[in-house]
Amino acid sequence: MRIFANSKYIKFPFGLMSKLVNFSIIHEDKDIVVINKSSHVLSIPDRYKPDLANVYMALREKYGDIYVVHRLDKDTSGIMVFARNEEAHRNLSKQFEERSTEKKYLALVLGVPHENEGLIDIGIDANPSKAGQMICTKNGKPSQTEYQLKEVFKNYALVECKILTGRTHQIRVHMKYLGFPMAVDPFYSPKSALFLSDFKKKKFKIGKYDEEQPMLSRVPLHSYSLQFCHPSKGEKVSYQAELPKDFEAVLSQLRKWNAI
Repeated sequence: MRIFANSKYIKFPFGLMSKLVNFSIIHEDKDIVVINKSSHVLSIPDRYKPDLANVYMALREKYGDIYVVHRLDKDTSGIMVFARNEEAHRNLSKQFEERSTEKKYLALVLGVPHENEGLIDIGIDANPSKAGQMICTKNGKPSQTEYQLKEVFKNYALVECKILTGRTHQIRVHMKYLGFPMAVDPFYSPKSALFLSDFKKKKFKIGKYDEEQPMLSRVPLHSYSLQFCHPSKGEKVSYQAELPKDFEAVLSQLRKWNAI
């Protein structure tokens, strides 16, 4: 198996769309393009605002034909693979449908799960009471997420999540169901931002007329590892992407001020 990794984001020098899209290319060949997407970037065109900058259109400016295989939420950073021809698209789509790919994420959650690892197996469906939100329900689409604790703090935990299905907001919804929602999440968490004062508590000092700025104001979820079978070479390939700077900065402060 071949393993590829990238070290930093770059902005593309081609095309008007690309000037507004922040991502890096981890690997490219005649069949696929594997990228590391920054947070706050759309994977594909928005249904209601198709002119908003997105990775798909930026890649089309460079490569021409590009085929969507899967997607990441706007706030979720990390690895995505796109196909460059119809045959590769069919092959990769089948792998994702048959769940033969391996997708791993890192998530920062509120609280510390009681077990070091486990399987969340509960259906997911749209919340009829709130547009765009998902809920766990026994009658929802079958959904499975494996989780494993990677690092534990007093009030937070870094969790590796491996999704066995691909439902909308799956990790966010499943971790909330478990009782440990994302550390920041406008839909599924009590917190819409993380501040340094959340960690330092009484040791935090700020000027009387100053306003504290958030360290993180997006969902701390990063797709850091993706493994699949190359559509034409037939060999297993694995791609990895390091955490973005904002996520790393929060972990650094947690290690300093929220360590057990």
